[in-house]
Amino acid sequence: METLDEAMEKAGAAAYVIYASSQDPDMRYLTQFVTSDPLFYVQKRGEEGILIVPQMELDRAQDEAACGVISRGDARFFEFLEEEVSPRRAAARMVYEYAGGEIIVPGSFPLGMAEDLRSFCRVTVDTDTVEGMRAVKSRRERDAIRAAQERTNEVMSFAEDIIRHAIVQGGELWYEGAPLTSDILRREMHCWLLRHGYTARDTIVSCGRETAQPHNTGSGTLLADEPILIDVFPQDERTGYYADMTRTFVKGEPSPEIQEIYETVRDGQTLAEEMLRPGITGAEVHNAVLDLFTERGYATGDEGFIHSLGHGVGLQIHEGPSLSPRGDTPLEAGHVVTVEPGLYYRKTGGVRLEDLGVITKDGFVCYTKYERRLIV
Repeated sequence: METLDEAMEKAGAAAYVIYASSQDPDMRYLTQFVTSDPLFYVQKRGEEGILIVPQMELDRAQDEAACGVISRGDARFFEFLEEEVSPRRAAARMVYEYAGGEIIVPGSFPLGMAEDLRSFCRVTVDTDTVEGMRAVKSRRERDAIRAAQERTNEVMSFAEDIIRHAIVQGGELWYEGAPLTSDILRREMHCWLLRHGYTARDTIVSCGRETAQPHNTGSGTLLADEPILIDVFPQDERTGYYADMTRTFVKGEPSPEIQEIYETVRDGQTLAEEMLRPGITGAEVHNAVLDLFTERGYATGDEGFIHSLGHGVGLQIHEGPSLSPRGDTPLEAGHVVTVEPGLYYRKTGGVRLEDLGVITKDGFVCYTKYERRLIV
């Protein structure tokens, strides 16, 4: 894993600079400071990074940020504002003067600000270093993700309970005197999460043939005897870390095809979790699951296993490493990954099961403490 100092040395740069709010995962990771306004983070080679903040944020940032903090005044912003043609150019000059040389920035860096910086110095884009650092989770990060997954286990149980207690009328699920729709169940889950300090968006509650489309969020009334696929990935409002989980349920009697698909997907997930360890690549694990599915008669083309086996989770819901055919980087202890095999067929529907856990020196520790069961 390359460090920022190594990346700066390779690029011949004096500093690494981010300009973003805490919605940017790299900014949140490096500063642990929550802000809705974009701020500058500057890390000189061989030194601690600093956050440049307005005076009104100085005391809070000094209390909460995991890096050094100075005010814009101390960084000479107002001095440069009197001399430059615009506040943005004054900010660019402030950063250049503080950095003291060439700069590297992430790929998400705003283009306008980059152009102003380029009038003072060379600016090089570095898209990989901080992302690679973020992929290996510290104990603090692992604890935050595990806590988020515990809540996710609970909200999945809450959703399953609603499905279990729904009654069947004319092949449809009804709950509390009204049809149980994807939107209603999704809204109930989101409200539950908000009450517990989490936010969720685009939660998938799909049913029947919708489940053949992996990211179809679902619409309409949920049906008896059909697969109901729920994929929820909430974010802890306090820490910023995500969790991720998918289960597939049937209220009633699944078709023999769905039952067999479910068992195959479950076996593929078990195989993958048993294989995960430091040194193995994501591609090796993905391909082993693909081979199992093929041996069971589920060859993949435009249907079947049509997505990657898994991905990293942290301050983004999708980050490194990748468990995919292109995931050729060996896994390391501290990687937190999903394991989410699925099989999808337009005429039958789809099944996906997703667990989340951490790679340790001994293998894989699953954070998803939730029984895999199809029939509710």
